[in-house]
Amino acid sequence: MTYESLSAAQLRHSDSIKWNQYDEGVLPMWIADMDFPVAPPILRALHERLERPIGYAPGNDATLVGLLQAKFAAQGLGGLSSEGMHFLPGVVPGLYAAVNGLTAPGEHVVTMTPVYHPFHLAITHLGRKVSSVPLIDGPERWEIDWDALDAACAHTKLLMICHPHNPTGRIWDSGELRRLRELALKHDLYVVSDELHADLRYTSAPFEAFAADPRTQPRTLTLTGPCKAFNTAGLGIGVMATHNTELLERVKTAVSGLMGHPSALSQTMWKAALQEGGPWLAGTVEYLKGNRDLLYTFVQERLPWVQFHVVEATYLAWLDLRGHAEAGDIQNFLLKEGRVAIHNGPIFAPEEQQGEYQGFIRVNFAMPRPMLQEALERMAKALA
Repeated sequence: MTYESLSAAQLRHSDSIKWNQYDEGVLPMWIADMDFPVAPPILRALHERLERPIGYAPGNDATLVGLLQAKFAAQGLGGLSSEGMHFLPGVVPGLYAAVNGLTAPGEHVVTMTPVYHPFHLAITHLGRKVSSVPLIDGPERWEIDWDALDAACAHTKLLMICHPHNPTGRIWDSGELRRLRELALKHDLYVVSDELHADLRYTSAPFEAFAADPRTQPRTLTLTGPCKAFNTAGLGIGVMATHNTELLERVKTAVSGLMGHPSALSQTMWKAALQEGGPWLAGTVEYLKGNRDLLYTFVQERLPWVQFHVVEATYLAWLDLRGHAEAGDIQNFLLKEGRVAIHNGPIFAPEEQQGEYQGFIRVNFAMPRPMLQEALERMAKALA
């Protein structure tokens, strides 16, 4: 699959926050959506749906439920009932709903940082306290600090994990998942597993969901959706899935009347993606893998002082630029001197820990390859 001909002029349309947040001429590598067209089967399905009245859609569309049951089963979550799935307007509302339904104000919630910022925002916005366990920058990859995580889990009811992990791009492997499950059982925890990026993996190995172990299924809520894999963030939809329908009802009740529902078009989009989008997704992931490899090679050759582990999933890279003289204001420096917009590292940690991530940046490499090359050249020139 090739996206080489796409230009900044084509991508900078009035409906794109990614391209309109900054001045013309800035290359945006910040917010997590892809600079690629939507899959043709999704466009066809949406056009066909618009030819019919757009009334209320079914709450649990039987076709969509069946497709998701098959998808979850391939990830180790066989036996999910339709009553064990609750559709959401996105994954982020699911994070908030779980925190609200499974903990009380003032209680601690554990997560591992750096992490996608709605994790710690869901905790603090709802009056809970973040028990943040920093990941360890290992020799080959980011790793879990098991002793610190064990200690933190002794003082909470809820563990929130991001799998694959945003922003480091880690896929927690079978050994790590086993240890995470043992911690959840040891401390009698509920677990929320955000698996939104599961389809964006640079490996042929099957994806193993956190709740693939039957022992953890009664205590786990799995969150996912199509917006990252199929580049449809503007058609918000997600699902909260569990084998424990009583647990799901508890969370639903806690936010009853406060949560919106997915639109008819978002349901149509997800069905088309699951039914016909596989070839498009496979080609796009292969293209992203080429971009990932270009980024890694460029950093090794042109910016060898930058610390960077090759990402295993997602189209997001987590770069350590703390060795640069402008690390204290790196986001504005790259914007001004390089005309490149990135996501600043501190946002991926709660307030009291943000200083530890000053000088880190998250970059989105889901763009046409010539544009990625240009963005990297600008960064290298600025950082030189």
